Amino acid sequence: MRKINFSLIIITIILSIIKVLGELNEPIAFILKDLSIIITVSLTYIISKIFKIKISEGLSFIYIIFIIMAHYLGVIEGFYGKFELYDKLVHTLSGVLTSYVAYMFLKAKGSKDTLLNIVFIISFTFLCAGLWEMFEFICNIFFGGDAQKVAETGVDDTMWDMIVAFVGSIIFTTFITIKGKLSK
Repeated sequence: MRKINFSLIIITIILSIIKVLGELNEPIAFILKDLSIIITVSLTYIISKIFKIKISEGLSFIYIIFIIMAHYLGVIEGFYGKFELYDKLVHTLSGVLTSYVAYMFLKAKGSKDTLLNIVFIISFTFLCAGLWEMFEFICNIFFGGDAQKVAETGVDDTMWDMIVAFVGSIIFTTFITIKGKLSK
């Protein structure tokens, strides 16, 4: 799995650099957006080195696939603008991913209170969705653009992004509750 993760990271970085080379005459915000994937796609490895913690290769794989879908395909290749429901699919998957991260935390801590675990997982997903939307808002202010589609939809896009992340969290939480994984 480590070789697959490393290969995906290298391929994504190379594709991003190729994209940047074709945009050298564009504003710096475009170039930074495309180069920022070098950090985001490698983040699990960066975090594990800085904080000296072990992040499973499976979790890293899920994260890398998510970053490829959200950042590379969504932002760099413009899938958010090309495919109407792509944004909602990615935000739903973000709800599943952040729920999985919360679940892994609970599992490591040995928490067995099912109701408390469900509340924690869903709350963690809401926290991540809210922080992400704030990040997009701040980036819009500093770099221009309209990642939240405020001009087009008002707050609808932001609210739907958070709602579908919640749906992803509910799907994940329901699945692991049915499987009996939250109380073990």
